[in-house]
Amino acid sequence: MSTITTLATFIVVIGILILVHELGHFLVARWTGVGVERFSIGFGPVLARWRGPETEYCLSAIPMGGYVKMVGEENPLEGGGAPVYDPAKAFALKPLWARFLIVFAGPGMNLVLAIVVFSVVLATIGRPVWPAVIGRVADDGPAIAAGLRTGDAIAAVDGRPVSYWEDLDHAIAGSAGRALQLTVARAGDQRTIAVTPRRTTTRDPIFKEAREIWDLGAGPQLTPQIGSFIPGSAAERAGLRAGDLILEVGGQPVFTPEEITQAIQKRGGQPFEMTVQRGETRLRLTVTAVSVKEKNPTGGEVEVWRIGVNIVTKVVRYEPYGPLTAVREGVVKTWDMSALTAKGLWKLAKLELSISNLGGPIQIATEGERQRREGLPSLAVFTAFISVNLAVLNLLPVPMLDGGHLLFFVIEGVLGRPLSLKKREAAQQLGLVLLLLLMVFAIYNDLVRIDAFKFFR
Repeated sequence: MSTITTLATFIVVIGILILVHELGHFLVARWTGVGVERFSIGFGPVLARWRGPETEYCLSAIPMGGYVKMVGEENPLEGGGAPVYDPAKAFALKPLWARFLIVFAGPGMNLVLAIVVFSVVLATIGRPVWPAVIGRVADDGPAIAAGLRTGDAIAAVDGRPVSYWEDLDHAIAGSAGRALQLTVARAGDQRTIAVTPRRTTTRDPIFKEAREIWDLGAGPQLTPQIGSFIPGSAAERAGLRAGDLILEVGGQPVFTPEEITQAIQKRGGQPFEMTVQRGETRLRLTVTAVSVKEKNPTGGEVEVWRIGVNIVTKVVRYEPYGPLTAVREGVVKTWDMSALTAKGLWKLAKLELSISNLGGPIQIATEGERQRREGLPSLAVFTAFISVNLAVLNLLPVPMLDGGHLLFFVIEGVLGRPLSLKKREAAQQLGLVLLLLLMVFAIYNDLVRIDAFKFFR
């Protein structure tokens, strides 16, 4: 059943992305007066078809793409044969701006889909928020020097009320090192504590790049939770279950998934106690991590200690945005994710990231099923994330992709004439080879991740 639901989730997610992408090409083609002969979701043998007045609509067997076949895609003056269609509906005979818009509309619609999904989720479900309560206090930071303690609730900063931890984060980031007056609730009393943020260096969680931030040396009081675990893992053998709240590792309180990971690494293969909350019951379980080999971002193998669980942060509540703010935040999130995807691709091209970081259809299917189990909002956000990736990938200036066609149009605009058909065909062949190699690498990485080659060893 798991395999069936994984495959079904994959088909639904990919199907939506392909439909939206090809619909972009189709709608703009019709808007600019270009005739469309066929609109296909999928490749290969046709499973179902419906013929409209001008266009044949098809559902094909291989759900790994789609296409919009337009009238007159090849210019008859460049060897496209004698026209057997209305020249007014020919793609190749349309103005440059119209052809550019038609091609750009595919990835453009994927970006629009991401904006819509993010906006709807933020307006209905909302963003996760946590109370402004101090959790971990660093031994050498401004917070401990000022007298802040674990469990302190921040009620206001410089007299302005604070509702959530994100409000405190914004105040710290905007302080530029200026002393802040914190109104702190502790044991039923309120007091004012002055604390001066320090400039510190932290690591980007994705690319591990160093960046400077203003910091108090204290984090929020979060509650890590076991989201899922690998069957037969050290966690399962120790008696841990999905949904357990993790309170302590080795007798030390933990407030974030990162703290748990660090605590496990420090203990190596030695048994240690984990204190968890399961319903109304507090349990102490002994766990022994196992050594596994993992690849770091540069492709090198490193030894790490794992107990086989996915640790998430328990969300106390969600706070919806108003409609207009949700749309604005949806645009910002889509832009940030696009920039992050482009940055990752650039690092891959410069070999600063290993090609082993590439994922293919198997990874998409596996992660999609995991998100489905988390609920419809999680699956929707995952779909938006893949939609952004699809848009950015398609905009790369590689022949065979939409970005390659757009590059040809830019060259045509600069030269005042299109590149010769022979040169375009040679570029298309090169692009096809590059895409096939990329797909082979991605599928190989997927198989390595699931250890599919174990049967040959």
